[in-house]
Amino acid sequence: MNIKGSILFGLLITFSAAGYSQTVNSTERSGVSPWGADDQIGRLNLINEKNNLALFSAIRTGKVYDLGVEYFIGMPSFTALGDPPYQYWLTHTPRGNRVGDITHAGDSVNSKVSYTGDAVSMYTHTGTHIDALAHFGLHGKIYNGFEADQYLSDRGWKKGGAENIPPVIGRGILIDVAKYKGLDILPENYVITLKDVQSALQTEQLQIQKGDVVLIRTGLMKYFYTDAAKFTGNGVGINLEALKWLVDEKGVMTLGGDNLALEALPSSDSNNWLPGHTYLLAQKGVMFMELVYLEGLSKANVNEFLFIGLPLKLRGASASPLRPLAIPIKN
Repeated sequence: MNIKGSILFGLLITFSAAGYSQTVNSTERSGVSPWGADDQIGRLNLINEKNNLALFSAIRTGKVYDLGVEYFIGMPSFTALGDPPYQYWLTHTPRGNRVGDITHAGDSVNSKVSYTGDAVSMYTHTGTHIDALAHFGLHGKIYNGFEADQYLSDRGWKKGGAENIPPVIGRGILIDVAKYKGLDILPENYVITLKDVQSALQTEQLQIQKGDVVLIRTGLMKYFYTDAAKFTGNGVGINLEALKWLVDEKGVMTLGGDNLALEALPSSDSNNWLPGHTYLLAQKGVMFMELVYLEGLSKANVNEFLFIGLPLKLRGASASPLRPLAIPIKN
C-alpha cells in the first residue's frame, strides 16, 4: 500500500482539512471524577481485593496467554505525527570489550567474561501499551480538571501520568468481531459498530459485567510481524457509539484492541481527530490499551479470563508499555 493509501496519511489530511478554527462542541469537556478531586486513575478505581480474590479462585487451568507483542526495529508504530520509531542498539559487545578494554580489566579477563549491553529508545505509545489519563484532554484540561498550564512541566505531567497506573486486574472478556463475521481479518478500514459488538457477545453467550476488561479483536495483528505497511495502513476499529455503550451502559473498567488506535481511523468528526480518545480518557477517565496480541485467545476460543496487566511506573508519561496476561476462568 502506498503512502496515499495509508490510513495514517488520511488521518493527517482529515485533521488538516478540519483545522483548529472550527467551533468545538461546547459539551465536550473533561470529566469530573466521582472518586475525588485528586483522583488520577479514573475507572481503574473499580479494581478491588474482593473481586481479585474471586477471579483468582475461578482459574480453571494453568495456561497463561501472553497478550504482549515483541519490540523490534521496524515494528509498526504510530510515527505519522513525527514521533520516533522503536530503536535498539548495542552499547557493549564481547568483541568490543576486548578491543577497547572499556572495563579496564585486560584482555585475559575480557576474553573470559563475555559482556553484552544494549539500549532502546521509543515513543511511549509503541507496542502493547496502556494510555494514561494525561494522554488526551479537552480545552487544556485532562480528566478531573487538571490543567496543562498548572500541571504539565518540562519533566512531564504532575497529575495523571503513567506512574499512577496500578496493576490492572479484572475479569477479561474477548469480543472477537473478526471470528463472529467468519473472517481472519476484518475488511480494510472496517468500522466496528454497536450491532457488531452486541451480536458477537450474543453469539458467544457472553455478559459484560461492571468493572470488566473488554478486549476487541479485529484480526489485524496477523500483519504485525510480517507487513508493517498493511498494519499501519488499515484504520479498522470501533466506533464511538459502541464505545459509549460499553462505558456508559455496561460500565467497563478498561478496554483494549489489537489495532493501532482502538477506535476507527480516520475520524468522521471534523472537530475532533480522535474522538474516541477524548471521550474515554478526558471525559470518562477510562484508560485503555492498544496493540494487544489476541491471536492466541482467539485460536483457543477463550472468551472469559482473568486479566493481569503490569505497566511501568514512568513518571509524568502519557503512556506505559504493558505486559498483559490472560488466564482462563470458569464460566
